Parts: sequence; structure tokens; C-alpha cells
Amino acid sequence: MQIEDLRIYVAVIKAGNFTAAAEQLMLSKQYVSRRIAALEESLGARLLNRNTRKLSVTDNGQLFAQHAQRILDDVQEAELAVSGRRQVLQGSFRLSVPMSFGISHLSPFIAEFLSLHPGLQFQVELADRHVDMVGEGFDMAIRIGTLPDSSLIAKRLGEFRRVICASPAYLQGAGAPRTPEALSEHLCLRYGRESQTGWELFNGDQRKVISVHGPMVSNNGEMLRDAAVAGLGLILLPEFIVAPALASGELVTVLEEWQPTSLHLNALYPQHRQRSEINRVFMTFLQQKLA
Repeated sequence: MQIEDLRIYVAVIKAGNFTAAAEQLMLSKQYVSRRIAALEESLGARLLNRNTRKLSVTDNGQLFAQHAQRILDDVQEAELAVSGRRQVLQGSFRLSVPMSFGISHLSPFIAEFLSLHPGLQFQVELADRHVDMVGEGFDMAIRIGTLPDSSLIAKRLGEFRRVICASPAYLQGAGAPRTPEALSEHLCLRYGRESQTGWELFNGDQRKVISVHGPMVSNNGEMLRDAAVAGLGLILLPEFIVAPALASGELVTVLEEWQPTSLHLNALYPQHRQRSEINRVFMTFLQQKLA
């Protein structure tokens, strides 16, 4: 059994299928499948159930994944300790992060990273726009959602569930939607491009795209959340933005059987930055913190 096999196995578990894991690891799907099969053979136990539609993890597979992740975390910590002694990080680093996620989640991590590497100087831009990485001189961008085709290198950091919710006062007056089609009769507060594309929802193999309308369109999730809390309509947002309001009862979820797709969290950087020691150490740090 090799450490690389553990990395491949954990990547498959997190990605949910061989194809996505292979893309993240920049390996072929066939190679990933062979390594998992070899791992199962060496352990004498089935870790994954495979069929044409989805991948599921066996009880043995879940147990092994926990131990594999612990081993990888220990290896990563050892690598960071050694790299930290080998080289003191110095220089400037320009980073673009989404406004909401940067404030709510990344801000304390960036502060901690800089405290560990006082020789660095970070320039952080909070922006939801797609920056010109090369033209504007950015070393890395953290982005949530579908990535446009580009020559940039992308590394997956995690994903976020999205929910549809509204205030109890709004639902008391307008009623809760019972079907996706009912959303077209409600006031919906839309995030940016949703005003053109509508809301895409899934229930198993069923997919529906519903055209929605309402009194507000914004590119900021906090503003939409606050408008929903005020009773102005329904919202579809990442759970990390609305979690406090859901916990307090200011918002409640609806249509829970119809799920929007989760949003992927990625780190992007230009080809010429892939050998950057700052990029490598910061990426490893983020992966560990966001795991």
C-alpha cells in the first residue's frame, strides 16, 4: 500500500466518482480505477460499490477513509514542518477572493497564515468579479461556482450546499411553494445571472429550470439574505451565507426535496505560478483548514 493510493482513494470519496477525482488529481480515470482496485485487493475488502449511475461507499470503505485521511493529515503536517524549516517564505502575494466567503470564512485563515509567515506581504482584493489573473498580476484567486474555460490551473478546495429559504412572515402571507413550478408565482430575490437563467433544481434524475422574478437582483449574498429576512421574498443561496439566519429561525427552508446543485470552491492560478513556493504552501494550508 502506498501513500499515493490513499490520496487517490480520499479524492474519489470527496469527489463522488472516478472521473472528477481523476480530473482533480490530473490522472487518467483508468489509472485511478486500477489503483482503487489494487487497494481493495491488498486490503482484502470492498471499499466502494460501483454501478453505471453512481458510486457508494461500503461500511469498510467509510472506516478506511477516516484512517486514510488521518494518515494524509499527518504526512501533510510533516511536509509543512520540513518545508517551514527549509525555506522562510518572503515576498508579495496578490489574492482575489469572493466578498461574502472572504469575510465570513477566509479572513481568519489568511490572518493565521500571515502570522505563521511574517516575511510575506498579502494584497487581498474582495471581489465577486472574474479578475484578469495575468493582466492584473494576481497570484491566486479563490472562486465559488462554475469556472469559465481558461488556461488557468484549478485546484478543488471543497463545495457548498445551497438552499431555498424565506422568512416565516413571507411564507405566512404568500404560502410555501409545494412544487418548483410554484416558484414562478412567488417573489424571488435573485443572485446576479439568475435573472437571465432562472433557478435550476434537481430531485434525483429529475431536473427543472424555473424562471423567477422579484423586487431585487444583487451580486451580494448578504444583501439578498437581509432582504429575505425582511420578508421581501425567497432566496437561493449557499448555506454558509444563510446558516445563522436559519439557526435563529429568521429564515426557514422550503422545497427541500428539490435541491440546487452544490457550488464548488476552487483555487485558480496562472500556469507560470505552479512552481511558486508561496502558492504551494498557501494551497496546502487552505486545503487543511477547509477539509
